[in-house]
Amino acid sequence: MAQEFVKAHVKGDKVVLFMKPTCSYCITAKDVMSKYKFKPGHLELIDITERSDMGSLQDYFLELTGARTVPRVFIGEECVGGGSDVAALHKSGKLEGMLQSIGALQ
Repeated sequence: MAQEFVKAHVKGDKVVLFMKPTCSYCITAKDVMSKYKFKPGHLELIDITERSDMGSLQDYFLELTGARTVPRVFIGEECVGGGSDVAALHKSGKLEGMLQSIGALQ
């Protein structure tokens, strides 16, 4: 079920942050993404703390991305890592190009 949930949300033309609202790295990732103007529906923040299958989701993240931690940030269907990774991509100037390449920005 966790696998189906993740696959249903991760699509080629949007950015998805699987996160926990109290996690500092999740807040960092969310803050970085707030610097960009997304087309409506092209940025999705998913709070996994309310889900009964949270552990299964994190187990699937480990299988899929090599890490169980959140945030797990997907640009299109590719996981680019967590909060520090997104911040580094933004700082290097690469993040904007990645977002443009999937057509997520206005």
